Amino acid sequence: MILFLTFVYFIKRRGRILDNEFSYEDKLLTKVAWYYYIEGYTQQEIGEYLSIPRLRVNRLLDKARKAGIIQFSVREGDSKRMIVERELITQFGLKDAFVVPSPLNEQDINESVAQAAAMYIHERLEKTGYINMGYGDTSSRILNHLANICEFPVNVVSLTGGVNYYLPNTRSNIFNAKLYLTPAPLLMASEDIVKAMEQEPSVKQIRHMATLAQMSIVGIGGVDSNATLLTNGTLNHSDVLLLSMQGAVGDMLCHFIDKDGNVIQSSLERRLMSTPLEQLKEMNNSIGVAGGSTKSEAILAALKGNYLDVLITDETTATNVLRLKNQE
Repeated sequence: MILFLTFVYFIKRRGRILDNEFSYEDKLLTKVAWYYYIEGYTQQEIGEYLSIPRLRVNRLLDKARKAGIIQFSVREGDSKRMIVERELITQFGLKDAFVVPSPLNEQDINESVAQAAAMYIHERLEKTGYINMGYGDTSSRILNHLANICEFPVNVVSLTGGVNYYLPNTRSNIFNAKLYLTPAPLLMASEDIVKAMEQEPSVKQIRHMATLAQMSIVGIGGVDSNATLLTNGTLNHSDVLLLSMQGAVGDMLCHFIDKDGNVIQSSLERRLMSTPLEQLKEMNNSIGVAGGSTKSEAILAALKGNYLDVLITDETTATNVLRLKNQE
């Protein structure tokens, strides 16, 4: 979002407006504010240039804000999104929410929210930090954007089996990432094989690394014909129909959940090589990223299940999620 800054060249004192009677301090207030907000100098540089202590520069800036010499306003569209973000945080007890403008073409939503998520993560990622990454189209896009914009290698730990969605796509000219992948398929042939694989030292090591990561990024899928697990052939239409009949409204880390965020118990669930959602709750800074008209109910379910600390989505989807919540 963009803040517009306006300088007001008058000081209100004791009910009078002094437009041509600036005192020395009035002029100093304006000068300090100008150097800091417009010229981009640091408080230390301003103090040295004006031969005043840095602490006084800080106090003058604070006084300039309170006196009205500088004023901030937020663009109308950004203001609306900030209100939506605040309502999401309040309604669902989130640490943060990031709502981006909805693209004109809904087919571009995954790409739009993925780019936003990559920027959000990049701003907060420590140079030596590790991030957990979930499975899915949006997560894959986030990883590729992040690995292209980071000036240092991104350490990525997979939260599920399956490797194809963790690899660079054909559009990535630079893929600055170190991948620590679960050495197993996403969906096993039987529950017994899953249990056996979970005892493998290499799988245990990845699971342990995931508990130490700085943040965890997960996509939220819907139950519709565009679901990633359906389009990539992991599930078929009969599987999705059966899950829907059991009350599934979406998935996280390929675990299908009902409208209240409870995991749907099924034969598919028992064959998954994926971090359990109860473990996701215990991880640091779980960031859910999703958008689109078909995902509003799934996002609401994920929020009601308390799996997320942060939500990144688009404005239309965020508004729909809040509307569904208020209709309950």
